[in-house]
Amino acid sequence: MSAIRLPMLPGTEKIPWKAGINGKSVSRPIESNAILLDVLRDQVGTLGVKRGCDMGTCGCCSVLIDGKPKLSCLILAQEVEGCQITTVEGLADGHHLHPIQEMFGEYGGSQCGFCTPGFLVVISALLKENPSPNDTEIKKAIEGNLCRCTGYQQIVDSVRAASELLNSGNYTDNSTEPKSNPNPGFEG
Repeated sequence: MSAIRLPMLPGTEKIPWKAGINGKSVSRPIESNAILLDVLRDQVGTLGVKRGCDMGTCGCCSVLIDGKPKLSCLILAQEVEGCQITTVEGLADGHHLHPIQEMFGEYGGSQCGFCTPGFLVVISALLKENPSPNDTEIKKAIEGNLCRCTGYQQIVDSVRAASELLNSGNYTDNSTEPKSNPNPGFEG
């Protein structure tokens, strides 16, 4: 006699889902209860979106939904169907990094890098809304993002530098060139 195992709960139904991800239209069949974070990582392949706490307290999973920072671990994917979603992969313009990505490298805003994508996404939204934020506004914008490595001062310095770069209009011609100093921003 062979035993047949039946699941205790029925499987979730698949539903069609469509959204703009980093400027491209994406359609996928998803489970009706799928979390946006899982759809972005597992089905779309945007691995810059990180799973940190799954409770909305760390900010690692931050994405822009129609230009506003949101925590993808707390949103059902079907809630944002048809929206424009930007992940850290969508901040760069081809080979040219977004100024905040560039300045994170220059000023040491990224240490281990795990929290970095969430910070970059949130800060890019801040700089779009307010191109010249003061330190209080910067700290308020990033208060939902946790970093265990930097002590935050390098992040604030990076935002200030990115703001200056954006306001000057002097972008780096080719940000894919290697830096000669392996510790940029720390002249000893």
